[in-house]
Amino acid sequence: MKPWMKLNGLLITLLAALFVAPLQAMAAAGDDYPARPVRLLVPNPPGGGSDAVARILAQKLTERFSQQFVVDNRAGGGGIIANETVARANPDGYTLLLAFIGPVAISPALTRVPYDSVKDFAPVALTAAGQYMLVLHPSVPAKSLKDFVAYAKANPGKINYASAGNGSPLHLAAELFKSRAGINMTHIAYKGGGPATAAILAGEVQAVFGSLTSAIPQVRAGKLTALGVTGAARSPLAPEFATIAELGFSGFEITSWYGVLAPARTAPVIITRLNGALNEALRAKDVIDSLRRQGLDATGGTPEVFAAHIKSELAKWAKVVKDGNIRAD
Repeated sequence: MKPWMKLNGLLITLLAALFVAPLQAMAAAGDDYPARPVRLLVPNPPGGGSDAVARILAQKLTERFSQQFVVDNRAGGGGIIANETVARANPDGYTLLLAFIGPVAISPALTRVPYDSVKDFAPVALTAAGQYMLVLHPSVPAKSLKDFVAYAKANPGKINYASAGNGSPLHLAAELFKSRAGINMTHIAYKGGGPATAAILAGEVQAVFGSLTSAIPQVRAGKLTALGVTGAARSPLAPEFATIAELGFSGFEITSWYGVLAPARTAPVIITRLNGALNEALRAKDVIDSLRRQGLDATGGTPEVFAAHIKSELAKWAKVVKDGNIRAD
């Protein structure tokens, strides 16, 4: 054998070792993952929707892996602080994010954020989604979505709608509907969903896209008029109410969604283990029931499905913000 052939063989062997060894190390690390407690960061304080979802999932993951998954509430900055913390964390699978639509898909359209929602995270799984319901104060002379659109067109700017704050999902849901329906309504921002619901019950505003848990009891009590829900399909919580898409606005779909993200470059074997455990948990009856009490449906799916969902949501809300000339507070 010629000397240059021997040299090439040695180089090939060395390069193969350099390439394979890290992969073997990553696989070995993933095989015993998790070997210590895992932090699941939540971008909101205890007691809210994100916190509830995180605690439901953390309990199941703890049971599944016999290792503690600790909920770590990192409120502040509209969720941006928690997102940045995870984006900058060591990609070893021990720091995860309970992702929420706001800081992941809406905030990047409203302001400069210190992370890229696509490049800085590794999607694990979409876990839960909640619909909204468009409701009216009884003083509005409309009992159907068609009647409401006709009334709004005949009275441009005279309908006030509430939201949980400027740039909130409730605000952007109404802006998207305004655009699709070709109507003009006036936005009144409140400091949270609770005050927005109180405002419509008091007649301070005439319309709101409310969460199902806040809207359904008021509708069934005759205090508000329901026009439709915002999901792609009717909600199991209130199957008697049609979707807005069914009522003439094809493709209209808005959900308040949650998922789990890891830092970018987290080993695929770890993502796969977490995804499998989450999907298993989301099929459990007690998890499905717990999420429904929060007004949410269990979702699940592959990391690729979640990645595509994030990209779609970023594009959707960027257009709504641009078209509506919406600015952050």
